[in-house]
Amino acid sequence: MSEYHIPAMVRETIEGLNIKPDGIYVDVTFGGGGHSRAILSRLGDKGRLIAFDQDENAIRNKIDDPRFTLIHSNFRYVRRFLRYYEIGTVDGLLADLGVSSHQLDDPDRGFAFRHKELAMPLDMRMNQDMDMSAAVYLNQKDGNTLQDIFKKYGEIWNANKVVTAILDYRKKNKLQTIGQFVQIVTPYAIGPVNQYLAKLFQALRIAVNDEMGALQSMLEDAEQLLKPGGRLVIISYHSLEDRMVKHVIQSGNVEGNVIQDQYGNKKSYYTAITKKPLLPKEEEVKENYRVRSARLRIAEKSAVKTANIF
Repeated sequence: MSEYHIPAMVRETIEGLNIKPDGIYVDVTFGGGGHSRAILSRLGDKGRLIAFDQDENAIRNKIDDPRFTLIHSNFRYVRRFLRYYEIGTVDGLLADLGVSSHQLDDPDRGFAFRHKELAMPLDMRMNQDMDMSAAVYLNQKDGNTLQDIFKKYGEIWNANKVVTAILDYRKKNKLQTIGQFVQIVTPYAIGPVNQYLAKLFQALRIAVNDEMGALQSMLEDAEQLLKPGGRLVIISYHSLEDRMVKHVIQSGNVEGNVIQDQYGNKKSYYTAITKKPLLPKEEEVKENYRVRSARLRIAEKSAVKTANIF
């Protein structure tokens, strides 16, 4: 449903999956179901699509189709759930990473810092069943941890000043709302305030949801799940995600460490279909501004089975 989330680069992702009518495919970021519907439109009666989403609201968008199964879970557990459904290997896996339009537009979720959201709780949980919201995270984590996540996930180079301000605030007050957080950090903005806040919010969201850890787990599982010739199709929205995907395609691991056999030959896990990430077309960005930072990478699982390095 488009009201929930407008899927990014649909034509490119479906072409990238190279869908076989009787194949088994996985959409690990179901959201509003846009990509899943496009996949189902290419599948025959014997095809199958398994989708994942950790957000309860997304589960309400379930597609009524006998070929379709929707699992309410973080995609980091994709291999475990597919094993439960007696699926050993798949023909393609798609992930559209990042925050859905619905989550950004819902003031109760605490992902945005527009004026109307300032009085709302600082939440940022993609899965509402999680115990630790962004506010709890900021109130409980030590200064070193906060400084690390702002530097690593937001590239905030004066993170020490921001964290000092947060710790000082915590001595007398409990940080609870979006507005409180914005008020604390705004005096330390470098460059345009909104861009600075966006980096801080991104870093906090990534940390609260352990997005990088989940992505690593999913990518490691994907290498094991894909059949030889199966396609990996990933849309990322910031450099940390894209770098991890690029490394996995190039070397089979998120660190980018090239593995060689005893003869010095590089072990091949994937063949990159896109040497550089595909970018959204100008027309799509005009219709949906939120796809402007999308980066699409497509890879094919190597035909020769290689040793499991994970």
